Amino acid sequence: MDPYWVIFLKALVMSVLLLGGFAYLTWLQRRLLARFQHRIGPNRTGWEGLLQPIADAIKMIFKQDVTPTHADKVVFILAPGISVVFALVAFGAIPAGPANSLFGMDPWIVDLDIGLLYVLATTSIGVYGIFLGGWAANSKYSLLGSLRSSAQIISYELGLGLSVLSVIMIAGTLNLREIVEINVWSVSPLLWPGLLVALFAFWISATAEVSNVPFDLPEAEQELVAGYITEYSSLKFALFFMAEYVGMITASAFISTLFLGGWKGPGFVDALVPGMSEWPFVWLFLKIFVLLTIFIWLQASLMRFRYDQLMRFGWVWLFEIALGAALLTGAVIAFVL
Repeated sequence: MDPYWVIFLKALVMSVLLLGGFAYLTWLQRRLLARFQHRIGPNRTGWEGLLQPIADAIKMIFKQDVTPTHADKVVFILAPGISVVFALVAFGAIPAGPANSLFGMDPWIVDLDIGLLYVLATTSIGVYGIFLGGWAANSKYSLLGSLRSSAQIISYELGLGLSVLSVIMIAGTLNLREIVEINVWSVSPLLWPGLLVALFAFWISATAEVSNVPFDLPEAEQELVAGYITEYSSLKFALFFMAEYVGMITASAFISTLFLGGWKGPGFVDALVPGMSEWPFVWLFLKIFVLLTIFIWLQASLMRFRYDQLMRFGWVWLFEIALGAALLTGAVIAFVL
């Protein structure tokens, strides 16, 4: 185990990288959405608009910060912080390369035997920030919006949890580093159908968890103004969006780690450069980038669900699909392999 000061330093660097990734994910989103919709997107502030995230951050910092008169001010301030902190903390167990590949150190912050459960648990705690933010505002719009968003996240966590059972049964461990090293796709082709269904269910559940289209109910202005963030402004408003975008990055890293081989690349690239298939950070970054691009593609392609459609899909369809993937994988392991 690394010394505590090394863990702290790696956590600090990871937080800075994630926050920088959040800033430029907003730029990438706006540019790609503009391309998909035959628009231009931000291209004035800096070369190709690359300074636009910095301009947005300065604007948010200096905007007037309004707090409702009858709000619970302490909880109102803490709620965005809860969402951001646990979105960042969840990334700590994601392995980014083989052991000792980061200047002689391990390219992860903590190597937990229950790393998979740790990520699921910390991302789940973020729902408290959403609910408390809506409750503390002392507004009917915010409270109803927080209840709906909380119900959405809690409902789709069932599909998320069931869809990882296939990976757990095949790998036989909850350690994310060991899951990457085992490579669940290499165990047996007979397990691929269950894994594909599990990947499909996990992707949809993760999309709902980060409130991405078509599950972006907080942004459905015609329904509840702006959901739980109705009364928020300035930096606190930005923190909620920061938590959402960091959650997208974490979800992409989690999907890459569980289903796509994590830091490992395709084996044939070793013929070009020996050891290229296990370059730390590189392959994981590329996979995260591709998955984030798909997230943005969905935003430009799909329509938003109504709330009743969203809940019905989660309970009537996705829950059964994720359960079916777990049963299929378990049956193959028990009776065939």
